[in-house]
Amino acid sequence: MTVERSTPKLLAARAGVAERAVRSRHLRRVWGVPGTLLGVAAWPVDWRGRLHLRFNYWWQAHLLDCVVDAQLRSPNEARRQVVRRLVRGVRVRNLVGWTNDFYDDVAWLGLALLRAADEVGVSRPSAVGAIAARLREGWTDHGGGGVWWKRHDDFKNVPANGPTAIFFARLAADSGSTGDLVRSRSIVDWMEKALVDPESGLAWDGLHVHPNGDVREIETTIYSYCQGVLLGANLEQARTSSAPTWLDRVERLVRAVDKELAVDGVLRGHGGGDGGLFGGILLRYLAQAAIAVPELDPRRAQVGRLAADIVFSSAEAVWDNRSVAVSGPLFGPEWTSQAVVPARERTAESDLSVQLGGWMALEAAALLERHGLQPS
Repeated sequence: MTVERSTPKLLAARAGVAERAVRSRHLRRVWGVPGTLLGVAAWPVDWRGRLHLRFNYWWQAHLLDCVVDAQLRSPNEARRQVVRRLVRGVRVRNLVGWTNDFYDDVAWLGLALLRAADEVGVSRPSAVGAIAARLREGWTDHGGGGVWWKRHDDFKNVPANGPTAIFFARLAADSGSTGDLVRSRSIVDWMEKALVDPESGLAWDGLHVHPNGDVREIETTIYSYCQGVLLGANLEQARTSSAPTWLDRVERLVRAVDKELAVDGVLRGHGGGDGGLFGGILLRYLAQAAIAVPELDPRRAQVGRLAADIVFSSAEAVWDNRSVAVSGPLFGPEWTSQAVVPARERTAESDLSVQLGGWMALEAAALLERHGLQPS
């Protein structure tokens, strides 16, 4: 059987279809307030959804990131206004300000806001300042360093430290702050030292500490999310340093992901709920690696090609196994299995996170397409 491969601009078209489906099914005003939008947590939308009783703060950050991706793919003023309304929607729904008690959530919103400012021109400096201040307070020497997962907790993990390191690296690039760049590198070095499996080269989830700072227990679960943010954090350092260490780590992670977390080049899923975002996050940073690594070190072009192949294969699986629902394609939590359209019973496909994960995968492939890369 001959398999038809994606052709130039087709990947962008697929991402556009995914965008329209998610926006149609999930975007709603916050309590009817003009100039606001948020992503409803589940579809079909019920009264709880219309009232945004489930907020899922960090899902909204990824929704904002996806809309920024779409604006870069196909700029227009209407989408820029969607970015503006989503930012306002987060602030209105969050009630108490721009932050919450979870450092990973806060870091994700910070990253999305930096991109909204840099790429779309929707700037909220007071929000970025509040987020930076909250994240700076999250570092302690317990467990050897790192940022807490949650305030007043005993857990430090890659899901909090990875996006925090990326945030501070990008903030430093925007502001020229040496302190934030040092802070970012310290976080990356702590993750590499404390939470990388020496056998597989992949990142573990996190560690628990005693009140005196000693490590009590390491959570050795392997999530695709963790690999994505550690890869992205090392890549940010490589952009500002000629030391080979950073790209060595990026290469290790790309090869380990291909060996351990992909089947025939397609990432394995983590179900619905928060897990629906994990694969998309990893593909976002694999796409960045596919572009940046050969530019930073042409001798590592093969690593960039491997990262691109995982992105293309995973995005192809997302598309091939979609189902058709109201307003367009519906994606599943396991990209190698046919998506199930929710009926009376909610399925993982109901979750905004799962749909964002599929959309992110398609935007990652479209990004590579814009940079002249094509499936092998």
